[in-house]
Amino acid sequence: MFQRQLDELRENYLYRTLNILDYLPGSSTHVKLHDKEYILYCSNDYLGLSHHPRIISVVRDVVDEYGLGSGASRLISGSTSWHKRLEEKIASFKRKEEALIFSSGYLANLGIITALTDKDSLLIVDKLDHASVIDACKLSEATLRVFPHKNMSKLETILSHSHKYNRTLIVTDSVFSMDGDFAPLGELVKLKEKFGAMLMIDEAHAMGVIGRRGSGLAEALGLEERIDIIMGTLSKATGSLGGYCAASPDIINYLKNKSRPFIYTTSLPPSLCAASYEALLIIEGESGLRDRLWENTNFLKKNIREIGFDTGESESPIVPIILGTSDKALKAAQYLFDSNIYIPAVRPPTVPKGKARLRLTVSAVHTDDDLKYLLSILKKMHEEI
Repeated sequence: MFQRQLDELRENYLYRTLNILDYLPGSSTHVKLHDKEYILYCSNDYLGLSHHPRIISVVRDVVDEYGLGSGASRLISGSTSWHKRLEEKIASFKRKEEALIFSSGYLANLGIITALTDKDSLLIVDKLDHASVIDACKLSEATLRVFPHKNMSKLETILSHSHKYNRTLIVTDSVFSMDGDFAPLGELVKLKEKFGAMLMIDEAHAMGVIGRRGSGLAEALGLEERIDIIMGTLSKATGSLGGYCAASPDIINYLKNKSRPFIYTTSLPPSLCAASYEALLIIEGESGLRDRLWENTNFLKKNIREIGFDTGESESPIVPIILGTSDKALKAAQYLFDSNIYIPAVRPPTVPKGKARLRLTVSAVHTDDDLKYLLSILKKMHEEI
């Protein structure tokens, strides 16, 4: 029934398969596949916290006490003291009054956007926002407008016609997941205040990575109090699983009553709440891992550019190596794979046509030897393909 479409994907170098990886004991950057060891450069575990011994110890203790799953949704019997502790910690960390956790970052975007907008609302999003934002917008009854990536002039034009809607919500990533560049949050805040709109930012790739405390781009720019809704995920630098919304009590209480992905989903296991809570303590209290992450990022980025690769406008530990066509990206990924480096190709529709790439992500726990080996292989690859 679907064979023709699958054949077309193969012909256009867009067919995807799963590789089953086994992590080496205690490592978030070295894996085994088909009995061979690879250095991983595509994980979003920026600080290596998924394998942090302090977090693992806490998780074991909580599993012993609470068991595995939570057993129900939050409004039934799935709210524990660990859910409450994590929400209070997130609210404090993001400088907001309250927070609400979801079972994933995808569900958080789905749950926030669809609950806070209706047929009398206007939704405005950046063209390169994450797929979960775009999917949420499609499910919302709101009128949708998309502005070209970071084009504040076009956004202002759209906002100038927003007076006929009861509510206007602007949604943007703070760090864009495929290019690694930053949203112009200062300009976005000024425009939302000028036109009386609400602003929601997705800090998925910023929390733990950016800011003096590691809270994110909003913290780094001193804008936390001027942004209405800050959401993100607990599955990247935090090393665990889940999503969150940090906002005013009115917004949080409204979501508890109206957000279907919150109401009708089994809640996170208490052990994962405990893992994220402990991770936030580490992120906020210890800057060493974050410092090392940026040392690794700046070293790699500088040398990759000197080799001659196009890394776009990256400002973060997300470093795209833009190669153009899907077949070229697949060929590059295979070249690295044959050299025991694991970075899958990223192709349309995840990125625009003609922008296929390797999406390299840097970790604080990549060693000097890891970095030097990657650069040596990239240099050979640049000369040979």
